[in-house]
Amino acid sequence: MTVPDVTVVIAVYNTMPYLTACLDSLVAQTIGPARMEVVAVDDGSTDGGGAVLDEYAARHPGLFTVLHQANSGGPAAPTNRGLALARGRYVLFLGADDWLGAEALARMVAAADTWESDVLVPKQIGVNGRLVPQGIFGATAASVGFEDSALAWALADTKLFRLDLIRRHNLSRNEGLKVYSDQPFTLAACLRARRISVLADYDYYHLVLRADLGNVTQRAGALDRLRGVAAVQWVAAELAAEGGQLDAIRARHFGWEVPQLLQADFLLHTEELQDEICAGVADLVGQFGAREVYDRLAVADRVRLELAAAGRPDALRDLIRYEAAHGDPPVVVDGRRHYAGYPAFRDAGLALPDELFLLAEAPAPGEASAASGEGFEASAAPAGPPPVTLVQQVWRGAVPAQVRRRLRRYPAWRRLTDAVLTNTMNGGRR
Repeated sequence: MTVPDVTVVIAVYNTMPYLTACLDSLVAQTIGPARMEVVAVDDGSTDGGGAVLDEYAARHPGLFTVLHQANSGGPAAPTNRGLALARGRYVLFLGADDWLGAEALARMVAAADTWESDVLVPKQIGVNGRLVPQGIFGATAASVGFEDSALAWALADTKLFRLDLIRRHNLSRNEGLKVYSDQPFTLAACLRARRISVLADYDYYHLVLRADLGNVTQRAGALDRLRGVAAVQWVAAELAAEGGQLDAIRARHFGWEVPQLLQADFLLHTEELQDEICAGVADLVGQFGAREVYDRLAVADRVRLELAAAGRPDALRDLIRYEAAHGDPPVVVDGRRHYAGYPAFRDAGLALPDELFLLAEAPAPGEASAASGEGFEASAAPAGPPPVTLVQQVWRGAVPAQVRRRLRRYPAWRRLTDAVLTNTMNGGRR
């Protein structure tokens, strides 16, 4: 039997009517049915999606393999089942509510063959208002890494993987994770890959924001999300090189996923669950070196992490309410140093270090700069603290520093909804 060039694996659960556009995009691939196969696993859909898969398989014999199973509660189990049947030299994971450009597979396979890529990241664009960070897609590149690109912000499995890499290292999804199951898998593949490449010359992968927001990761429970982050960090601790590579991965999760659990929705939880969340954050901060990348994080996020790690949900609640009522805090100027003047700053009862609140340090006479860290550029007389923006929280590492500096002037960037951003960062997985 001829080995196809690429297997497309789709885990399907209640994605109608988006599923038809997804399947149509596969039928239309210019690579042709002889060079590809589609393995679709219906994870107990109740919206007629399973029957639609069977119809496409009947109309296109040899192209689609369809399996049906009882609902597993998440995408990990059906994705693993589909991956186990993959025969292609490469495998691409496609969301059942997303779709591909007609030339996507042909272009990806050709590039991966030319560059001998183990992982290839194709350009992705948002549909229906979905936000997709474009930092990593600034240019096509035969080889990228965590230290010289925005790869740490692109850990969804929306990539082309060499199947031999997956088989040699026995990579699969952790079916015990209800959320983020694709991130440990993708990270392990990237850290074991000989070469990771980026294709930015075509709109390959169209990521859809569903009208019902049914693909928003934020719907998962807080403790499940903490377990997912921990799983990613364990992979990083085992496989990532100390220094820039490991720090980039840490900064992504401690600068985005974890602080998201310590914002307005935190107030909606019971006090018991708030205590559990703080305990979970404390474990993550203590085990995975969060403090080593604090200079890469926004002040508000550093303070959140430390209040949770200290087991002070009361002070965390106060911080959240303060921000809701007042927005950005005033700047406290102490000599050449400029601090975010949150109520927790120099609170004797909390005893948090001043450095946690440091915004910038003005240069001493004769010095060009003494910035406290990346993203906190010095200013001799700042008009106010850098806003806790989309730039600082999400696009750090995905947008060049010079662009970040320009965008920081516009507070409107921070008003983008957390739900949409979380969906974007995590590939829209259930």
